[in-house]
Amino acid sequence: MSTLAYAVRDSRTMLRRNLRRMLRYPSLTLMLIGIPVVFLLLFVYVFGGTLGTGIGGRAGGRAQYVDYVTPGVLLVAVVGVAQGTAIAVAMDMHEGIIDRFRTMAIWRASVLAGHVLGSMIQSLLGIAVVVGVAVLIGFRPAAGPARWIAAIGLLALLSLALTWLSVALGLVSKSVETASNSPMFLMLLPFLGSGFVPTHSMPAGLRWFADHQPFTPVIDTLRGLLLGRPIGDSAAIAVAWCALITLAGYLWARALYNRDPSR
Repeated sequence: MSTLAYAVRDSRTMLRRNLRRMLRYPSLTLMLIGIPVVFLLLFVYVFGGTLGTGIGGRAGGRAQYVDYVTPGVLLVAVVGVAQGTAIAVAMDMHEGIIDRFRTMAIWRASVLAGHVLGSMIQSLLGIAVVVGVAVLIGFRPAAGPARWIAAIGLLALLSLALTWLSVALGLVSKSVETASNSPMFLMLLPFLGSGFVPTHSMPAGLRWFADHQPFTPVIDTLRGLLLGRPIGDSAAIAVAWCALITLAGYLWARALYNRDPSR
């Protein structure tokens, strides 16, 4: 059997392990998927009337705001799953199972690959639930098949980037509790970007940060793709940010995983 075949087989085994963990601990999965739905309902039904009018004027309101806010909530869903990945990796590190895997004749990176693939599947599930709830409460995307494929591809790319970053955060954490808090800064970025209100409504300093942080071009691209609006250069910037975070997260996670366990 070739090296590639071993890698695929062992990664598939680790993926199955992580999927079974999802089934055995459904409360974590429900929480990770449920929080974005709560945010969606909260902002649409509590703040949507006022914020929608502020965005669209008299023609705005709750109906327009649900179209505006849904892309931002999709990112919240992806971030939530990434946080769960950091917790799962930290649990493996501190419960001793990683030490046992290191003594087995398996492809070394398959443990991390299983976490990454499982997290991406969980992210896509969360995205599907958020989109379904958004459609039920009035979200009306104007995207054709090509734009839907592009939007899903961008979300998958972002999920890959944040998952590798979260794997590294889980590996570097000194405890499971620390791992649960480390990715929290990611949850703030959609709020400090264009996810819930336009950046031009923010004070100058905060607006500069919102315009130049990684999530804003991703949200703007998703909004343009799903609502049939011009995208401009936000797509290229979004892909570049995702690629950069993926590379940095992967290299960091690999270095942490391959370090001497005695250190």
